[in-house]
Amino acid sequence: MAKKIQRQELDSTMSKRFVWAIAFGSSVGWGAFILPGDWLTQSGTLGATLGIIIGGLLMLVIAVAYGALTQKFPVSGGEFAFIYQSFGKYASFIGSWFLVLGYICIVALNASAFSLLFKFVLPDFLEVGYLYTIAGWNVYIMEVILSTLILLVFAYISIRGSGLSGQLQFYFCLFMALIVGGLFLASFFVGDFSFSNAQPAFNEESGMFTSIILIVAIAPWMYVGFDNIPQAAEEFKFDASHTFKLIVFGIVASILTYVAMILTTSWIYEDQNAIDGATWVTGSVVLESMGIVGMFLLAIAISFGIFTGLNGFYLSSSRLTFALGRAKFIPDAFAKLHPTFNTPYIAVIFVLIVTLAAPWLGRTALSWVVDMSSVGVSIAFFATSMVAVKFFSQPQSKNTVYVVFGVLGAIISLVFLALLLIPSSPAALSTPSYIALVVWMVLGVIFFAFQYRTLNRMTKQELDFLILKQKPRVK
Repeated sequence: MAKKIQRQELDSTMSKRFVWAIAFGSSVGWGAFILPGDWLTQSGTLGATLGIIIGGLLMLVIAVAYGALTQKFPVSGGEFAFIYQSFGKYASFIGSWFLVLGYICIVALNASAFSLLFKFVLPDFLEVGYLYTIAGWNVYIMEVILSTLILLVFAYISIRGSGLSGQLQFYFCLFMALIVGGLFLASFFVGDFSFSNAQPAFNEESGMFTSIILIVAIAPWMYVGFDNIPQAAEEFKFDASHTFKLIVFGIVASILTYVAMILTTSWIYEDQNAIDGATWVTGSVVLESMGIVGMFLLAIAISFGIFTGLNGFYLSSSRLTFALGRAKFIPDAFAKLHPTFNTPYIAVIFVLIVTLAAPWLGRTALSWVVDMSSVGVSIAFFATSMVAVKFFSQPQSKNTVYVVFGVLGAIISLVFLALLLIPSSPAALSTPSYIALVVWMVLGVIFFAFQYRTLNRMTKQELDFLILKQKPRVK
């Protein structure tokens, strides 16, 4: 029975502003500052901008299910708990394991982005101790050391608990938003600003539709972060009914940030030939047009974006693995709490160990995991949307609005998956991404095989208690 089972509990330490900062900071991360140049080359100014906006609006549709289900099940694990409630333990493990993949990939990518920033600002410092070349990218020992240190620092912050990480997350997001707004306004008055510089509108070879779709296809990766909120619902200091509103504010702030950086990169500088082939196009544009002051502010903004991404995804990935461990889906060690900080420190250390391999792979190789993480996130989006359809179709919880949004969210998620998995799609996965995806699936099978007997012996009442905190009914 449930009363004989110990259920580890996390402290309620998260305020509304921290939760908003999780959604905003995790969604923006490093991508808004590092990738605009790639998106402009790939899709053109209007294509990239429309892709960003459409992708964000589609995420808002999916977010409806997240807000509604978090209000009903405010426990750690988010999608893990949602999928279990409606589709059982096996489906919940599959969906959760793919989501863990997405989260851990983004932790690794944020750490590598910090090295890329230093590679642009202080190339002589970072390009020391050449090791080898992977997929055309030279790997240096200083780059590995820097990325490793940043991973260690944020693992420590995450172990210290959401009180410290929450304060840092909010202030990082606040200053990042102010700097982005300042750079955007300054772009009208410095350099060679002209609307005519924002050409081409779409990639001339790909055409309008493909230009937009290429950006929309990575929206699950681009905006993943709003779903970090349900992972930590157990730690809210406020009623979970506010979840959807906070998610909306986070996604809207992310859309504005992405668009502001794309437009700043596009229209601020006329002589594009001078920056062709640059390691970091946005950095080159800002440095050429705004000088060292603009570059300093941009470096601060991207640092904050990286920090908020690391902070948010350490939190979500550790809470999800903690919830899996608490319910015996993976080894019990993942559910252990720190004796002083009452945080899932083993889960945090697991994320750290996995991501410590990332700095050794090189930036080009790491870019393969962007699409791979999009697959993991899209699977979780689809499953959560279907949970909303099933749960809110039941007589005791019937809500037609949530059912409609759940259906729309499921369709959108399937479209994302099709764009990534159909070989003829313009946004199809590369072969290395498929290989990495298969490796992660095999690792999940191994974890589940070790726990299968333990999990199979547990009753539904016991699992309901561990996952949903639902005590068995007294007959």
